[in-house]
Amino acid sequence: MSDLARLGRARRPDTGRSRRGDRAPDRLRCAGRARGRRSPRPDAGSRSVASCDRGAAPVSTAVSSVALAACVVACVLAGLRWLRVAQREHYLAGAASRFAWRWWVGAPLDASLAAVAVAGALASVAEPATACATAVVAAVGPFGLGLRGRTSPLAWTRRLRTVAAALGLAVAVVVGGAAALGGLTPAVVAAALSVAFLPPILDVVLALLAPLEERVAARFVQSAAERVRRVAPTVVAITGSYGKTTTKGYVAHLLAASCTVVASPRSFNNTAGLARTVNELLVPGTDVLVAEMGTYGVGEIAALCAWLPPKISVITAIGPVHLERFKSLDTTLLAKSEITVHAEVSVLNVDDGRLAALARRLEDAGRTVVRCSAHDLGADVAVLAEQGGATLYRRGSLVGTVHLAEGGAVSAPSNVACALGVAFALGVDERVALERVAALPVAANRLEVSTSPSGVAVVDDTYNSNPAGASLALAALTRAGHPGGRRVVVTPGMVELGPMQFRENERFATSAASVATDVVVIGRTNRRALERGLAAARA
Repeated sequence: MSDLARLGRARRPDTGRSRRGDRAPDRLRCAGRARGRRSPRPDAGSRSVASCDRGAAPVSTAVSSVALAACVVACVLAGLRWLRVAQREHYLAGAASRFAWRWWVGAPLDASLAAVAVAGALASVAEPATACATAVVAAVGPFGLGLRGRTSPLAWTRRLRTVAAALGLAVAVVVGGAAALGGLTPAVVAAALSVAFLPPILDVVLALLAPLEERVAARFVQSAAERVRRVAPTVVAITGSYGKTTTKGYVAHLLAASCTVVASPRSFNNTAGLARTVNELLVPGTDVLVAEMGTYGVGEIAALCAWLPPKISVITAIGPVHLERFKSLDTTLLAKSEITVHAEVSVLNVDDGRLAALARRLEDAGRTVVRCSAHDLGADVAVLAEQGGATLYRRGSLVGTVHLAEGGAVSAPSNVACALGVAFALGVDERVALERVAALPVAANRLEVSTSPSGVAVVDDTYNSNPAGASLALAALTRAGHPGGRRVVVTPGMVELGPMQFRENERFATSAASVATDVVVIGRTNRRALERGLAAARA
């Protein structure tokens, strides 16, 4: 047999098929030899790639872990910031998102950083490391809205602790669920999205907790209602877009000489604050309870009056305050006028056109109305401000003239008139009322005039944020300063004025420039409007 023939016999063709009776091919051994091709032997380059792949996995895991940790830390820091906003806004669902939008888009730098944060969160789907950018932005921004507020720091009340725990649980469920379903990378994506959109998540938490908080508050309200029935004081309820707190202080002061009075402290004007006032301060023997009532919408004052029914109701003013919520001044009036529904006597500042119309409607319905004014001598009570004092009239007749403390009641005579209207309705003698008016108190941080150690006169009106109050503050500044002296206005402008906010801040800045030698604008919310108003004044 030739060599060629022997060579042909020696070769056994491997077709990948087994003859009948032959052993089935070993699948593992033949896996890489389909269609008669031998499995390629891995060369050195292939071994290097496999080695690199095995080494990259721990690095990717480490990066994802760092990104996840960064997002968790950012959630804690950003959470403190937005929890403070929620507390300041009375835990209203939607407030955190509204403030976040205003702050993030208010300045080009913040808007750019917000875009980076969102982009980083979305890109973390492909590259987890980008979540670190989201974490950094959320932890430090928006600039100007610090973790610790200058005027309203966090107060770790029972309710705030509940909200904080619920917010943490919500984020943990989202991140933990993503980790359970998909592993580390989905967890990073979930954490990045959570920290980027923490304010909306907080608003969802507040909405879910609202029914629980209502049930908790109901126990305190029930206790307060029982105490009111037991003590049976005459309830004087005061509301208005502004002037509530000042008028409340005036009423308490005018009545204190002839009866025992309890007034709700500071700005305790919602359900929780008034229930606390009654439960802690209302004691047997109290003759009059003066309750300030605030509202953010229709129905809230009606709910307060249901368990704290006033005998005398007061509305100080209707103006563009909280207009972002009310949407219109007509809605503001509708919400405020609920205080008059069951009151025996309604004391109204008729210098306000809307309240003058309300007075006519109430009188047409046979209700008792005390009309108060700072201009109309024919009103039931009129207080006309004069240089260094004020003159009081009652139904057109002169009651007397008093000297009023600088920066005090003379700055807001309509508030004095409303307080006197309450006093006269409760039988306070005119002579006693006149004496008490001369020493009316000044509410803290509301047109409060003081002198610094260096001799500088300071007008503190930091708790006012409305156009009428701003005008009064400028007038007080004019009176407090020396002729030809330096006058400085420091202001962040006014907020929650809805569509009127830019125009009213611009107008205020123009007025301030005509009174002050220097105007210092702080914050960024109203900076553009204020600067435009100042520029118009200089033009």
